[in-house]
Amino acid sequence: MLVAALAAAAFAQGGELRFCLKSEPKTFNPVLVADDSSEVVRYLTGGVLMRVNRQSQQLEPELATSWKISDGGRTISFKLRDGLYFSDGTPFTADDVAYTVKQLMDPNLHSVTGDQFRSGTGSVETKVLGRNSISITFPAAVAGIDRLFDQVAIMSAKSPKKELAVLGPFYMADYKPGSYVYLRKNNNYWKKDAQGRKLPLLDAVKLDIQPNRDIELMRFKRGEIDLINALDSDYFDKLAAGTQNEARDAGPSLDSEQMWFNQVATAPIPDYKKAWFRSQGFRQAISLAINRADLCRIVYANHAQPAVGPTSPANHIWFNSKLKPYPLDREDALNHLKLAGFTLSGDTLRDNGGHPVEFSIITNSSSKPRERMATMIQQDLRSIGIKVNVTTLDFPSLIERISEKFNYEAVILGLINTELDPNVQMNVWLSSSENHQWNPNEKTPATSWEADIDNLMRQQASSADPKKRKAAWDRVQEIVYEQQPFIYLVNKNSLSAVNPNVANAQPVVLRPQTYWNIEQMYLRNGGERAGQ
Repeated sequence: MLVAALAAAAFAQGGELRFCLKSEPKTFNPVLVADDSSEVVRYLTGGVLMRVNRQSQQLEPELATSWKISDGGRTISFKLRDGLYFSDGTPFTADDVAYTVKQLMDPNLHSVTGDQFRSGTGSVETKVLGRNSISITFPAAVAGIDRLFDQVAIMSAKSPKKELAVLGPFYMADYKPGSYVYLRKNNNYWKKDAQGRKLPLLDAVKLDIQPNRDIELMRFKRGEIDLINALDSDYFDKLAAGTQNEARDAGPSLDSEQMWFNQVATAPIPDYKKAWFRSQGFRQAISLAINRADLCRIVYANHAQPAVGPTSPANHIWFNSKLKPYPLDREDALNHLKLAGFTLSGDTLRDNGGHPVEFSIITNSSSKPRERMATMIQQDLRSIGIKVNVTTLDFPSLIERISEKFNYEAVILGLINTELDPNVQMNVWLSSSENHQWNPNEKTPATSWEADIDNLMRQQASSADPKKRKAAWDRVQEIVYEQQPFIYLVNKNSLSAVNPNVANAQPVVLRPQTYWNIEQMYLRNGGERAGQ
């Protein structure tokens, strides 16, 4: 009996969880979120109609008990939970969903979240069918429409302070610019755990604003903060060397590091080099000559996996599992080069015009891993007779080179993927896009395979059938694998840090890695920490 009473007391003292924001939140209006720090606050405070479970990657009901997509993907209808209340006591009804959608799609507000729903010209129509029932119709089909609602925090149509009336596990109680955002437990939160306890189990969350990663790590080691949501491999290994099991490696993330060649027709580089870079055989040979296993082992201390293509194997829904990373095979690389018109003369590779094959790789000086990868690739390519020069630039100069002046030959950079759905990569794979990095803003596709990708991307974006979308995206991955416009190098692992005092922490690869199940988490000692 005494043990049970003590356990109950521990839960009653759920404690105050602390971690850091990397920058000042730019807004607390959930429809205007466009930065990481504001997104953290939205995730912790916003109630959504459905939520992508960050562990299973499946869509689960939240404020909506069920939903139905109809009209070829143009309309989605929701049945809502009854008897729910915002944190300020205002009842939750379908009117609040209609109000939120109106705000989300208001063209004058320029909502980044709303942009994902903009499928065509015309207005969005909402029909409140009852207190707990609503349908929303868009001008054209929206691919993956149900999953997009994971990011739509429902706002109150009636509360006078709309940003403070929330349906999530916490509400914003205090904000001191430059210092912290303080969130308190929402006593009106509707969820209970499997034991019937009201959630969240924590009393509060304090988000300290701290852009310096070294200071963040120091504070974590002192016990002043409880989580670090994302670590690089160097910081991870420093923590892993300890004895408290604080460092967590959840496996490959959605993010990739990649290399590509400049194929812009107007680029100020010699025509014979442009011919190399446009050669499928040349790009495949480069990919075959790179030792990805060594990149993972040496640069990332084995906290990375060889990459395959635009979708990480961490993406259980959209990854094409038929594809495997390009193997290290220098003999096959030389065969590809021979078929493409290159000749190895002594220890120098030459093209059919007699030019020695030499090019420069640029990357950003602020990234030590990319700098190390460039140096290792320089050594790998030397073994097939190619001379590589490595140049590091500050990030603004690098972006100017690759996006404005096109004065570069090859580059190593990364792609951050925050979503599972391939639609978020439309701005990379459409040939007309400015983020089609190897040859951006094409008036018409420069190659037949780029035209094929254009067609496939539009097919998957306009289809309401998940199987057809998957088949189209699988084919895009296969074309990218065959053509190597991006030479994918590694998928970095999702690394985080969790104080052992935090109960129910289950770090995953999807963002937010450490606190995706915040309502289930609590501090084992009821909130005591270092320095208190």
